[in-house]
Amino acid sequence: MMKVVIMAGGKGTRISSVASDIPKPMILIEGKPVLEHEIECLRKQGFTDIILTVSHLGNIIMDYFQDGSKFGVHIDYYFEKEPLGNAGALFQIKDKLSDDFLLLNADAMFDVDFNRFVAFHKSHKGLVSLFTHPNNHPYDSGLIISNSKHQVEKWLAKEDERPDYYQNRVNAGLHVINKEILNQVIETKKVDLDRQLLKPLAGTGKMYCYDSPEYVRDMGTPERYYAVCEDFKEGRVQSKNLSNKQKAIFLDRDGTINKYVGFLRDIDQFELLPNVSKAIKKINDSGYLAIVVTNQPVIARGEVTFDELKNIHNKMETLLGNDGAYLDGIYYCPHHPHKGYEGEISELKIDCDCRKPKPGMLLQASKDFNIDLNESWMIGDSDNDILAGENAGCKTARVTDDESLYDIVERIL
Repeated sequence: MMKVVIMAGGKGTRISSVASDIPKPMILIEGKPVLEHEIECLRKQGFTDIILTVSHLGNIIMDYFQDGSKFGVHIDYYFEKEPLGNAGALFQIKDKLSDDFLLLNADAMFDVDFNRFVAFHKSHKGLVSLFTHPNNHPYDSGLIISNSKHQVEKWLAKEDERPDYYQNRVNAGLHVINKEILNQVIETKKVDLDRQLLKPLAGTGKMYCYDSPEYVRDMGTPERYYAVCEDFKEGRVQSKNLSNKQKAIFLDRDGTINKYVGFLRDIDQFELLPNVSKAIKKINDSGYLAIVVTNQPVIARGEVTFDELKNIHNKMETLLGNDGAYLDGIYYCPHHPHKGYEGEISELKIDCDCRKPKPGMLLQASKDFNIDLNESWMIGDSDNDILAGENAGCKTARVTDDESLYDIVERIL
């Protein structure tokens, strides 16, 4: 059985105004400690063999959970008598770990399909899989940069210099780890998980991103804590688990999100339309997924490279992130059916299943995120967008001079 290690030693100094006399994992959400919510989520999915690493006021956690039997799990403890950083304890309990183990933070609220996460890890055969997601403040978060195979290429901590434009992909603090990474010799007893164990794996091909829109929120400040309480009360925490059917609002790109300039070839031409960030933020807050589906025949025509398109999309995510909005997914069709143009890429000149008005991109997103298409919307500015939505079984709405994306989102939500 896969072991679960939950790091429950945080002091929670930034949230002391909410509860200063208890450890951060014991702060209540709807009458239960956040750590109890985490353990319930794990137990329901068959993860019942748990090690809690505790330090600050750890006796409060140990007295409450005891051996775990009251909660349907088995709990062992490792009590840090001296500060070991957030990963030093792993070296002390190494012999108790399964070859692959889940490593989770106890001070975040989450509801995640862990079996799906573990299956991803096993299929990629890496040493570490990071649970990554977009958030509404990427500008002050650490960023993970990966390639098309989901391998982590760069790990940018908050203090690291970042590019002008970047994908909104943030490490959520949930990991599947192979204990082989604990075979290294670290000179200090105090070990920083991110900077000393994980960040050095960037670029080695041994660490992967598992991107998911599921609910993981840290409660590091009183403001974020109260937002999590509200989300839990409204059912948003549980509903985002990918074992449940999701609802999405699919968005065309050119003319819907950004100013229409014909074929957009130059990143400097990319400009968000008015109130688009407000519209997407409203989608984020509603519980719908916000997913872009866009035809990009400029790739097949040889006018824009895959890397250039990636950077254009990074600009879109960066501008939205600066405004507190995010996208859960971006799907694009690089194909074009008509041959005979100078500079074209012949293998992309095909009659594919993804080019709108065909519904291929929406169907793929539905598979990736367990989306109920009948409960979802397609919003765009062209006949092809509307037809793609109808062909996928979605409800549809069209952006016009009289009704912007923001107006439509206001109307349908």
